[in-house]
Amino acid sequence: MDDRTIIQRSLDYIEDDLQAEITAAELADMAGFSLFHYYRLFQRATGLPVMQYILRRRLLHGVYAMKQGSSKVDAALAFGFDTYAGFYKAFCREFGSTPSDHLQACRAKRPYRIDITKEEHMTITHKKAAQILQSWDLSDTTITDIYYEDTGNKNDSACYVGDGYVLKYTADLGKLKKHIEVSKALQSIGLLSAVPVLTAEGKEYIQDGEVYFYLTCRLPGEQMVSHRFEDGDGRFVGEIIGQLHLALAKIDDCVSEADLLATVKGWALPKASSALGLSDAFCKDYLDTFAGLYPDLPRQIIHRDPNPGNIICADDQWGFIDFELAERNARIYDPCYAATAVLSETFGQNDDRWLEIYRDIICGYDSVAHLTEAERRAIPYIILANQFVCVAWFSEQDKYAEIFEINKRMTAWLIEKFEELKDI
Repeated sequence: MDDRTIIQRSLDYIEDDLQAEITAAELADMAGFSLFHYYRLFQRATGLPVMQYILRRRLLHGVYAMKQGSSKVDAALAFGFDTYAGFYKAFCREFGSTPSDHLQACRAKRPYRIDITKEEHMTITHKKAAQILQSWDLSDTTITDIYYEDTGNKNDSACYVGDGYVLKYTADLGKLKKHIEVSKALQSIGLLSAVPVLTAEGKEYIQDGEVYFYLTCRLPGEQMVSHRFEDGDGRFVGEIIGQLHLALAKIDDCVSEADLLATVKGWALPKASSALGLSDAFCKDYLDTFAGLYPDLPRQIIHRDPNPGNIICADDQWGFIDFELAERNARIYDPCYAATAVLSETFGQNDDRWLEIYRDIICGYDSVAHLTEAERRAIPYIILANQFVCVAWFSEQDKYAEIFEINKRMTAWLIEKFEELKDI
């Protein structure tokens, strides 16, 4: 059994017994390690010392209990505090905001069960971030958390530094280097791009234990928001993805190859079909047609995650952020992904209008990148391929249980509208 699996057992135990007294010595003994060695393994896996991790989980569950109607005193007592004043002070010290401010900022959703065996999870406190920022001579600059406007969820891999910077962190050095290479290449041809700010010693990133940190400037402008889409925004998104692809086509190969058909056939569709109750006949017909179209689809480096939140618009400029997932894939994947990202953030509000946005995105992309006939025919299949991947992936992540349910309903709706998706 590897160390991460052992630590995951500790995380599960902690989550199930937050209202009981838990000690690091008890957890170390259960894991079969010395206390010193256990401390090191736990912090390497989660980014936090074990008792601080337990404190944060108690605080998050306590504030969620308040959101659900518990009194402040009852919630504090339930999660190990003698008084609400003690809870309040601990919360402010740990999160840099009051419980009330936190409730307003992140909508206090039920704390998800962390599973480090399925997803990267790094908890970086403001104190730790300030220590890291010494490398950029910014340790005294205000640090604030980032929340996604559409969902209220906290960004677990970045924080704002003052008004001008973003500190990002990851345990995946490969993804970090990929983002740096693509961002620098895009900046070299005049596009807005989040390139690293060099440290005082001239480094693009620094390593602290198992975590890699890099600093970027905040790009001018604002992120696009799906529920604010106006007439013409869909076409604009399609056009700038097309422009992005023209730029990415000039970049030397710095990413890995992806085989969407193999992913769908070998993993995503079998898992998604079980969750969605799809018939064997539907799955066979879908795969047969998609397999016939896939070899003829033009391939190149793509963003892989061009959701509206990763698109930055200024007065006369635009750009993309977060190239960690960039890969060589069928280029039509990006505009299809953008369309389904808009639907996932607005689903159930005016879905027929989404069909117009979808067609506008594809039309805008075509006006710049010029679709081939094979791409036109493949678009509905790529749309569903992306959904099968999403449903399969979200089904394995407790953190995204709500998004999993939305994507299930979305996919069923898209299957109902499949013939209309061909009308582009």
